[in-house]
Amino acid sequence: MLQLCLLGVLESEGASYGYALLARLSAAGLDTVKPAALYPALARLAEEGMVGIRWAAGENGPGRKYYSITQQGRARLEDQRRAWGDFKATVTVLAEGRK
Repeated sequence: MLQLCLLGVLESEGASYGYALLARLSAAGLDTVKPAALYPALARLAEEGMVGIRWAAGENGPGRKYYSITQQGRARLEDQRRAWGDFKATVTVLAEGRK
């Protein structure tokens, strides 16, 4: 789920760095996501070619690692959105007691 959320944020809001991604997730209600989960998820996405990384000079501080979604990441995001939609529909049917 975290990877789906990260890809969605990077697609909709553009390149971002770790702390800003944490803040965005928190603002959306996912304030339980901690750096110990975020950074390994971003590293996996980068290893898989789903996100690109670039370093930029920081304002009055150290440089920042910016993450951006790749074309491959966009394709995975679309697949995950479809899978999430199917899952959500199934859960809704079961939760509402429909057949």
